[in-house]
Amino acid sequence: MSAVYKDDQEDWLTVCLKYLLFVFNFLFWVGGAAVLGVGVWTLVEKSDYLSLLASSTFVVSAYILIVAGGLVVVTGFLGCCAVIREQKSCLSTYFFCLLLIFLIELVAGVLAYVYYQRLSDELKQHLNQTMTDNYAQPGKEAITLAVDRLQQDFKCCGSNNSHDWMVSVYVSSKQAEDRVVPDSCCKTITPHCGKRDHPSNIYKVEGGCITKLEQFLADHLLVIGAVGIGVACLQVCGMVFTSCLYRRIKMEPY
Repeated sequence: MSAVYKDDQEDWLTVCLKYLLFVFNFLFWVGGAAVLGVGVWTLVEKSDYLSLLASSTFVVSAYILIVAGGLVVVTGFLGCCAVIREQKSCLSTYFFCLLLIFLIELVAGVLAYVYYQRLSDELKQHLNQTMTDNYAQPGKEAITLAVDRLQQDFKCCGSNNSHDWMVSVYVSSKQAEDRVVPDSCCKTITPHCGKRDHPSNIYKVEGGCITKLEQFLADHLLVIGAVGIGVACLQVCGMVFTSCLYRRIKMEPY
């Protein structure tokens, strides 16, 4: 009786592990979709701003998330097959796929954290120069569009304040046509509205566009980190369940 009871108990544990892995795979798919969505959202939602950044760390983190999210979707199918077929080789492959994705997300998380720490310094060092030296210059159309959208979306003018534009290449050129700020600084854009920099006409925001862009990027990095950590924790559970099921199958007689 004790041997029969032990076999029944082992079967019950195996079934429980299989159901747990099925539940995990469902959550894994949801997490993968979230990771993929956050990566795409980061690149698409405010992609114009990326041309204003001095380094590509932010973009690389987003691409890593997209790759990880795609791998999660594929790995989810592999996990279901491994659980249904109860083959040790499939479970081993599934386990190593989880480990690989975990490491990829760990790299993305580290990059996001490192960039978060130096984000403020990078913007202060490079944003003002990027805006004043490249706005409305030949071959710099992407930066020009990014600056215009930045100032309109965040209702700001200049990297630190509107006076930054006084030393810009654009305002000093004939192309400005006596403007003191670009028209995108205006609360209501009309032709040549940038000739008047009174607070009633243009945006006067404390801290300028640097503060606004820094907060925006910091929020994105926090979302990237939160989603990455959440899915990574989920993967650790999946690896534990997979290891347990692998051991149960290995213990069962053929």
